[in-house]
Amino acid sequence: MASWNSVFLSWLKNFSNIFKYKMDEVQLGSHTIRSHGFAIARTHMHDWLILVLLVVIWVVILIIHPFYRFVGKDMMDDLRYPLQSNTVPVWAVPMYAVLLPVLIFIFVYIRRRDVYDLHHAVLGLLFSVLVTAVITDSIKNAVGRPRPDFFWRCFPDGKDDIWIRSFGSFAGLGFLSLYLSGKIKAFDRRGHVAKLCIVFLPLLVASLVGISRVDDYWHHWQDVFAGVS
Repeated sequence: MASWNSVFLSWLKNFSNIFKYKMDEVQLGSHTIRSHGFAIARTHMHDWLILVLLVVIWVVILIIHPFYRFVGKDMMDDLRYPLQSNTVPVWAVPMYAVLLPVLIFIFVYIRRRDVYDLHHAVLGLLFSVLVTAVITDSIKNAVGRPRPDFFWRCFPDGKDDIWIRSFGSFAGLGFLSLYLSGKIKAFDRRGHVAKLCIVFLPLLVASLVGISRVDDYWHHWQDVFAGVS
């Protein structure tokens, strides 16, 4: 009886050691915000400082006066489109271009507990959006091209020279599309068409938003194309 007890205790001890080893492996493989958040933030401190610098540059670009392009009466033919409200309101842009991707990143983090993936995804998204904003708004200020509804925007009484700007961007949803293609391994050569549909969905939404800007006469199609590029 004593021998059986010793065998059982020995087996139980070995099992507990194996279980402890497996738990240690799980803990080492689980990179959470609490365990690794500070370390990864410190490692990428310079990236976040550059991000803050981009925000400052963008704010300065919004404050400074753009190039005042002269518009004569003989140039009004393409600028007399009716003044309409936005199909996609301005306040919705950060919702679908920034907030939606971040919510998807958080969902993936909850499932996988990988703070590195979460950090890099959020950082990459913000860089994508801010770099695009700095570049496109710089071009806006330099070009100063009037909107298609320029005439009725500036002369609602129908009496005739001013300027306004335009341009679009696929930055947020484009980044989300690339992120999803990596997470679901859309190009693993296994022929899963459904994965491609998921990847192209953000691009489709971005395309429809761009088309709506042209349909609402808020942007020229050339400006939307330049913003996508």
